[in-house]
Amino acid sequence: MSRQILIAMSAITVAAGFLVFFGTYFAYMAVVILYPKSAEETFLSSLDFAVLGTLILVMLPFAVLVSLRLSRRILEPLESLALSARRITAGDLAARASAGERALGETAALIDDFNTMAQRLQDMAADMALWNATIAHELRTPLTILKGRLQGMIDGVFEPDEQSLQGLILQVDGLARLVEDLRTVTLADSGHLDLRIEPTRLAHQIEQMAEMMSHDLEADGFSLELDLADILVDVDATRIRQALLALVTNARRHAVRGKITIHLAAIGGEIVLGVADEGPGVAPEMVPRVLDPFVRGDPARSREFGGNGLGLSVVRAIVEAHGGRLHYRNAPQGGASFEMIFVKT
Repeated sequence: MSRQILIAMSAITVAAGFLVFFGTYFAYMAVVILYPKSAEETFLSSLDFAVLGTLILVMLPFAVLVSLRLSRRILEPLESLALSARRITAGDLAARASAGERALGETAALIDDFNTMAQRLQDMAADMALWNATIAHELRTPLTILKGRLQGMIDGVFEPDEQSLQGLILQVDGLARLVEDLRTVTLADSGHLDLRIEPTRLAHQIEQMAEMMSHDLEADGFSLELDLADILVDVDATRIRQALLALVTNARRHAVRGKITIHLAAIGGEIVLGVADEGPGVAPEMVPRVLDPFVRGDPARSREFGGNGLGLSVVRAIVEAHGGRLHYRNAPQGGASFEMIFVKT
Protein backbone atom coordinates (compact mmCIF):
# COMPACT_ATOMS: atom_id res chain seq x y z
CA MET A 1 0.00 0.00 0.00
CA SER A 2 2.89 2.37 0.74
CA ARG A 3 4.20 1.91 -2.82
CA GLN A 4 0.74 2.50 -4.24
CA ILE A 5 0.37 5.72 -2.25
CA LEU A 6 3.82 6.87 -3.41
CA ILE A 7 3.04 6.18 -7.08
CA ALA A 8 -0.35 7.83 -6.83
CA MET A 9 1.05 10.98 -5.21
CA SER A 10 3.84 11.21 -7.81
CA ALA A 11 1.37 10.82 -10.67
CA ILE A 12 -0.81 13.53 -9.16
CA THR A 13 2.20 15.82 -8.88
CA VAL A 14 3.23 15.25 -12.53
CA ALA A 15 -0.33 15.74 -13.73
CA ALA A 16 -0.65 18.91 -11.70
CA GLY A 17 2.62 20.18 -13.16
CA PHE A 18 1.41 19.59 -16.71
CA LEU A 19 -1.93 21.21 -16.00
CA VAL A 20 -0.33 24.27 -14.44
CA PHE A 21 2.22 24.61 -17.25
CA PHE A 22 -0.16 24.12 -20.16
CA GLY A 23 -2.89 26.14 -18.53
CA THR A 24 -0.50 29.06 -18.10
CA TYR A 25 0.86 28.64 -21.62
CA PHE A 26 -2.51 28.58 -23.34
CA ALA A 27 -3.69 31.51 -21.25
CA TYR A 28 -0.57 33.34 -22.38
CA MET A 29 -1.31 32.47 -26.03
CA ALA A 30 -4.87 33.76 -25.68
CA VAL A 31 -3.57 37.04 -24.35
CA VAL A 32 -1.11 37.27 -27.25
CA ILE A 33 -3.89 36.64 -29.82
CA LEU A 34 -6.25 39.16 -28.27
CA TYR A 35 -3.55 41.73 -27.61
CA PRO A 36 -0.81 41.08 -30.19
CA LYS A 37 2.67 41.79 -29.06
CA SER A 38 6.05 41.11 -30.50
CA ALA A 39 6.20 37.44 -29.52
CA GLU A 40 9.01 35.46 -31.05
CA GLU A 41 7.37 32.05 -30.68
CA THR A 42 3.79 30.84 -30.58
CA PHE A 43 4.55 27.20 -29.75
CA LEU A 44 6.46 25.41 -27.04
CA SER A 45 10.10 26.33 -27.00
CA SER A 46 13.07 24.53 -25.53
CA LEU A 47 12.94 27.00 -22.65
CA ASP A 48 9.34 26.01 -21.95
CA PHE A 49 10.28 22.34 -21.81
CA ALA A 50 13.16 23.17 -19.53
CA VAL A 51 10.84 25.06 -17.19
CA LEU A 52 8.40 22.13 -17.21
CA GLY A 53 11.14 19.61 -16.49
CA THR A 54 12.55 21.75 -13.70
CA LEU A 55 9.08 22.12 -12.19
CA ILE A 56 8.55 18.34 -12.19
CA LEU A 57 12.00 17.63 -10.74
CA VAL A 58 11.37 20.11 -7.96
CA MET A 59 7.89 18.81 -7.18
CA LEU A 60 8.66 15.07 -7.29
CA PRO A 61 10.80 14.98 -4.10
CA PHE A 62 8.13 17.03 -2.36
CA ALA A 63 5.47 14.56 -3.54
CA VAL A 64 7.61 11.64 -2.36
CA LEU A 65 8.05 13.23 1.08
CA VAL A 66 4.34 13.99 1.45
CA SER A 67 3.30 10.50 0.27
CA LEU A 68 5.74 8.81 2.64
CA ARG A 69 4.47 10.80 5.61
CA LEU A 70 0.86 10.17 4.60
CA SER A 71 1.45 6.45 4.08
CA ARG A 72 3.17 6.20 7.45
CA ARG A 73 0.19 7.82 9.18
CA ILE A 74 -2.15 5.39 7.43
CA LEU A 75 -0.08 2.21 7.52
CA GLU A 76 1.30 2.23 11.07
CA PRO A 77 -2.15 1.94 12.71
CA LEU A 78 -3.24 -0.61 10.10
CA GLU A 79 -0.13 -2.70 10.72
CA SER A 80 -0.86 -2.57 14.46
CA LEU A 81 -4.44 -3.60 13.69
CA ALA A 82 -3.30 -6.54 11.55
CA LEU A 83 -0.81 -7.69 14.21
CA SER A 84 -3.46 -7.51 16.94
CA ALA A 85 -5.93 -9.43 14.76
CA ARG A 86 -3.36 -12.20 14.26
CA ARG A 87 -2.70 -12.33 18.02
CA ILE A 88 -6.43 -12.60 18.75
CA THR A 89 -6.74 -15.34 16.15
CA ALA A 90 -3.94 -17.18 17.97
CA GLY A 91 -5.90 -16.94 21.23
CA ASP A 92 -4.47 -13.80 22.84
CA LEU A 93 -7.71 -11.94 23.53
CA ALA A 94 -5.85 -9.24 25.47
CA ALA A 95 -4.21 -7.92 22.26
CA ARG A 96 -5.11 -4.34 21.37
CA ALA A 97 -4.22 -2.15 18.38
CA SER A 98 -2.55 1.24 18.78
CA ALA A 99 -3.72 4.22 16.72
CA GLY A 100 -0.64 6.35 17.43
CA GLU A 101 -0.59 10.05 18.10
CA ARG A 102 -0.84 11.20 14.46
CA ALA A 103 -3.34 8.73 13.02
CA LEU A 104 -6.00 10.04 10.66
CA GLY A 105 -9.49 10.44 12.10
CA GLU A 106 -11.02 7.54 10.16
CA THR A 107 -8.10 5.26 11.02
CA ALA A 108 -8.29 6.16 14.70
CA ALA A 109 -12.03 5.44 14.68
CA LEU A 110 -11.37 2.05 13.08
CA ILE A 111 -8.78 1.23 15.77
CA ASP A 112 -11.21 2.25 18.53
CA ASP A 113 -13.96 0.05 17.07
CA PHE A 114 -11.54 -2.87 16.81
CA ASN A 115 -10.40 -2.49 20.41
CA THR A 116 -14.01 -2.27 21.59
CA MET A 117 -14.80 -5.48 19.73
CA ALA A 118 -11.70 -7.18 21.20
CA GLN A 119 -12.71 -6.11 24.71
CA ARG A 120 -16.19 -7.55 24.22
CA LEU A 121 -14.69 -10.82 22.98
CA GLN A 122 -12.44 -10.97 26.04
CA ASP A 123 -15.38 -10.23 28.36
CA MET A 124 -17.51 -12.88 26.66
CA ALA A 125 -14.74 -15.46 26.98
CA ALA A 126 -14.32 -14.63 30.68
CA ASP A 127 -18.09 -14.84 31.22
CA MET A 128 -18.21 -18.18 29.39
CA ALA A 129 -15.39 -19.59 31.53
CA LEU A 130 -17.16 -18.43 34.71
CA TRP A 131 -20.47 -19.78 33.41
CA ASN A 132 -18.96 -23.20 32.68
CA ALA A 133 -17.25 -23.35 36.07
CA THR A 134 -20.47 -22.40 37.85
CA ILE A 135 -22.50 -24.97 35.91
CA ALA A 136 -19.95 -27.65 36.78
CA HIS A 137 -20.19 -26.64 40.44
CA GLU A 138 -24.00 -26.75 40.39
CA LEU A 139 -24.04 -30.17 38.73
CA ARG A 140 -21.37 -31.67 40.96
CA THR A 141 -23.35 -31.64 44.21
CA PRO A 142 -26.47 -33.56 43.05
CA LEU A 143 -24.36 -35.93 40.97
CA THR A 144 -22.11 -36.66 43.97
CA ILE A 145 -25.16 -37.36 46.12
CA LEU A 146 -26.67 -39.62 43.48
CA LYS A 147 -23.45 -41.54 43.01
CA GLY A 148 -22.88 -41.90 46.75
CA ARG A 149 -26.42 -43.11 47.43
CA LEU A 150 -26.43 -45.57 44.54
CA GLN A 151 -23.01 -46.90 45.49
CA GLY A 152 -24.20 -47.25 49.07
CA MET A 153 -27.20 -49.30 47.92
CA ILE A 154 -24.92 -51.53 45.83
CA ASP A 155 -22.59 -52.04 48.82
CA GLY A 156 -25.52 -52.72 51.14
CA VAL A 157 -24.93 -49.62 53.27
CA PHE A 158 -28.37 -48.17 52.41
CA GLU A 159 -31.58 -50.04 51.96
CA PRO A 160 -33.30 -49.28 48.64
CA ASP A 161 -36.53 -48.40 50.40
CA GLU A 162 -39.17 -45.92 49.26
CA GLN A 163 -37.71 -43.02 51.24
CA SER A 164 -34.21 -43.49 49.76
CA LEU A 165 -35.57 -43.79 46.24
CA GLN A 166 -37.73 -40.72 46.75
CA GLY A 167 -34.62 -38.78 47.78
CA LEU A 168 -32.86 -39.89 44.60
CA ILE A 169 -35.83 -38.78 42.53
CA LEU A 170 -35.66 -35.35 44.15
CA GLN A 171 -32.01 -35.06 43.14
CA VAL A 172 -32.88 -36.08 39.58
CA ASP A 173 -35.70 -33.50 39.55
CA GLY A 174 -33.21 -30.85 40.64
CA LEU A 175 -30.87 -31.81 37.82
CA ALA A 176 -33.70 -31.74 35.31
CA ARG A 177 -34.80 -28.31 36.53
CA LEU A 178 -31.26 -26.98 36.30
CA VAL A 179 -30.85 -28.31 32.75
CA GLU A 180 -34.18 -26.83 31.66
CA ASP A 181 -33.33 -23.44 33.20
CA LEU A 182 -29.95 -23.44 31.47
CA ARG A 183 -31.63 -24.35 28.20
CA THR A 184 -34.14 -21.50 28.52
CA VAL A 185 -31.49 -18.88 29.32
CA THR A 186 -29.17 -20.09 26.55
CA LEU A 187 -31.90 -20.16 23.91
CA ALA A 188 -33.06 -16.69 24.89
CA ASP A 189 -29.53 -15.27 24.77
CA SER A 190 -29.03 -16.71 21.28
CA GLY A 191 -32.42 -15.48 20.07
CA HIS A 192 -33.80 -19.00 19.53
CA LEU A 193 -36.28 -19.28 22.38
CA ASP A 194 -39.45 -20.69 20.88
CA LEU A 195 -42.43 -18.40 21.54
CA ARG A 196 -46.03 -18.84 20.50
CA ILE A 197 -47.38 -15.33 20.73
CA GLU A 198 -51.16 -14.95 20.74
CA PRO A 199 -53.72 -12.65 22.38
CA THR A 200 -54.14 -13.90 25.96
CA ARG A 201 -56.31 -12.86 28.88
CA LEU A 202 -53.58 -13.01 31.49
CA ALA A 203 -55.95 -12.49 34.40
CA HIS A 204 -57.69 -15.79 33.67
CA GLN A 205 -54.33 -17.60 33.34
CA ILE A 206 -53.09 -16.17 36.63
CA GLU A 207 -56.28 -17.09 38.47
CA GLN A 208 -55.87 -20.70 37.35
CA MET A 209 -52.25 -20.71 38.54
CA ALA A 210 -53.25 -19.20 41.88
CA GLU A 211 -55.67 -22.05 42.54
CA MET A 212 -52.91 -24.60 42.00
CA MET A 213 -50.29 -22.74 44.07
CA SER A 214 -52.42 -21.56 46.98
CA HIS A 215 -52.39 -24.85 48.92
CA ASP A 216 -48.59 -25.21 48.95
CA LEU A 217 -48.15 -21.52 49.75
CA GLU A 218 -50.57 -21.69 52.66
CA ALA A 219 -48.71 -24.73 53.98
CA ASP A 220 -45.56 -22.58 54.09
CA GLY A 221 -47.32 -19.69 55.81
CA PHE A 222 -48.02 -17.49 52.79
CA SER A 223 -51.26 -16.05 51.47
CA LEU A 224 -51.73 -15.15 47.82
CA GLU A 225 -53.50 -11.94 46.84
CA LEU A 226 -54.49 -11.06 43.27
CA ASP A 227 -54.88 -7.54 41.88
CA LEU A 228 -55.58 -8.17 38.20
CA ALA A 229 -56.90 -5.98 35.41
CA ASP A 230 -58.84 -7.84 32.72
CA ILE A 231 -56.69 -6.96 29.72
CA LEU A 232 -55.72 -8.75 26.51
CA VAL A 233 -51.96 -9.18 26.03
CA ASP A 234 -49.99 -10.63 23.11
CA VAL A 235 -47.72 -13.16 24.87
CA ASP A 236 -46.77 -16.82 25.01
CA ALA A 237 -49.06 -17.91 27.85
CA THR A 238 -46.97 -20.99 28.71
CA ARG A 239 -43.74 -19.00 29.04
CA ILE A 240 -45.43 -16.28 31.08
CA ARG A 241 -46.80 -18.89 33.48
CA GLN A 242 -43.27 -20.30 33.77
CA ALA A 243 -41.87 -16.84 34.57
CA LEU A 244 -44.66 -16.06 37.03
CA LEU A 245 -44.17 -19.36 38.84
CA ALA A 246 -40.44 -18.59 39.12
CA LEU A 247 -41.19 -15.19 40.71
CA VAL A 248 -43.64 -16.66 43.20
CA THR A 249 -41.18 -19.44 44.05
CA ASN A 250 -38.46 -16.82 44.54
CA ALA A 251 -40.69 -14.94 46.99
CA ARG A 252 -41.47 -18.20 48.80
CA ARG A 253 -37.75 -18.91 49.23
CA HIS A 254 -36.57 -15.51 50.38
CA ALA A 255 -39.51 -13.55 51.84
CA VAL A 256 -40.81 -13.60 55.37
CA ARG A 257 -44.07 -15.44 55.93
CA GLY A 258 -46.94 -13.22 54.89
CA LYS A 259 -48.71 -11.98 51.80
CA ILE A 260 -47.55 -12.42 48.22
CA THR A 261 -49.30 -10.13 45.76
CA ILE A 262 -49.60 -10.69 42.02
CA HIS A 263 -50.65 -7.55 40.18
CA LEU A 264 -51.47 -6.93 36.52
CA ALA A 265 -52.19 -3.49 35.09
CA ALA A 266 -51.96 -1.37 31.96
CA ILE A 267 -49.91 1.75 32.68
CA GLY A 268 -49.58 4.16 29.79
CA GLY A 269 -48.34 2.19 26.82
CA GLU A 270 -47.06 -0.72 28.90
CA ILE A 271 -48.42 -3.87 30.53
CA VAL A 272 -47.01 -4.51 34.01
CA LEU A 273 -47.18 -7.97 35.61
CA GLY A 274 -45.47 -8.14 38.98
CA VAL A 275 -45.00 -10.18 42.14
CA ALA A 276 -44.44 -8.43 45.48
CA ASP A 277 -43.79 -9.76 48.97
CA GLU A 278 -43.57 -8.26 52.44
CA GLY A 279 -39.83 -8.33 53.01
CA PRO A 280 -37.01 -8.24 53.63
CA GLY A 281 -36.34 -7.37 49.98
CA VAL A 282 -33.03 -7.42 48.14
CA ALA A 283 -29.93 -6.07 49.85
CA PRO A 284 -28.78 -2.81 48.20
CA GLU A 285 -25.38 -4.24 47.28
CA MET A 286 -27.05 -7.12 45.44
CA VAL A 287 -29.54 -5.09 43.39
CA PRO A 288 -27.17 -4.49 40.41
CA ARG A 289 -26.57 -8.23 39.95
CA VAL A 290 -29.72 -9.82 41.34
CA LEU A 291 -30.81 -10.82 37.81
CA ASP A 292 -27.47 -12.42 36.93
CA PRO A 293 -27.26 -16.22 36.65
CA PHE A 294 -26.38 -18.23 39.77
CA VAL A 295 -26.76 -15.25 42.13
CA ARG A 296 -28.49 -16.26 45.37
CA GLY A 297 -29.87 -13.94 48.01
CA ASP A 298 -29.72 -16.51 50.82
CA PRO A 299 -27.78 -19.66 49.87
CA ALA A 300 -29.07 -21.56 52.90
CA ARG A 301 -32.73 -20.99 51.98
CA SER A 302 -31.98 -21.69 48.32
CA ARG A 303 -30.56 -25.07 49.25
CA GLU A 304 -33.56 -25.73 51.48
CA PHE A 305 -36.01 -25.15 48.63
CA GLY A 306 -33.83 -26.55 45.85
CA GLY A 307 -32.87 -23.24 44.26
CA ASN A 308 -30.09 -23.06 41.68
CA GLY A 309 -29.75 -19.28 41.29
CA LEU A 310 -31.23 -19.26 37.79
CA GLY A 311 -34.85 -18.38 38.55
CA LEU A 312 -34.65 -14.64 37.95
CA SER A 313 -32.34 -15.14 34.97
CA VAL A 314 -34.98 -17.38 33.40
CA VAL A 315 -37.65 -14.76 34.04
CA ARG A 316 -35.53 -12.03 32.49
CA ALA A 317 -34.77 -14.23 29.48
CA ILE A 318 -38.46 -14.91 28.88
CA VAL A 319 -39.46 -11.26 29.30
CA GLU A 320 -36.71 -9.99 27.00
CA ALA A 321 -37.65 -12.60 24.41
CA HIS A 322 -41.08 -10.94 24.40
CA GLY A 323 -39.43 -7.55 23.79
CA GLY A 324 -40.00 -6.44 27.39
CA ARG A 325 -37.86 -5.97 30.47
CA LEU A 326 -37.70 -7.22 34.05
CA HIS A 327 -37.55 -4.48 36.69
CA TYR A 328 -36.87 -4.67 40.43
CA ARG A 329 -38.10 -2.10 42.94
CA ASN A 330 -38.87 -2.00 46.63
CA ALA A 331 -42.45 -3.01 47.36
CA PRO A 332 -44.71 -0.66 49.36
CA GLN A 333 -44.82 -3.28 52.15
CA GLY A 334 -41.02 -3.14 52.40
CA GLY A 335 -40.32 -6.30 50.42
CA ALA A 336 -39.21 -7.06 46.88
CA SER A 337 -41.28 -6.36 43.79
CA PHE A 338 -40.25 -7.87 40.48
CA GLU A 339 -42.19 -6.51 37.51
CA MET A 340 -42.39 -7.94 34.01
CA ILE A 341 -43.00 -4.96 31.72
CA PHE A 342 -44.27 -5.48 28.17
CA VAL A 343 -44.95 -2.95 25.44
CA LYS A 344 -48.66 -2.63 24.80
CA THR A 345 -49.56 -3.50 21.20
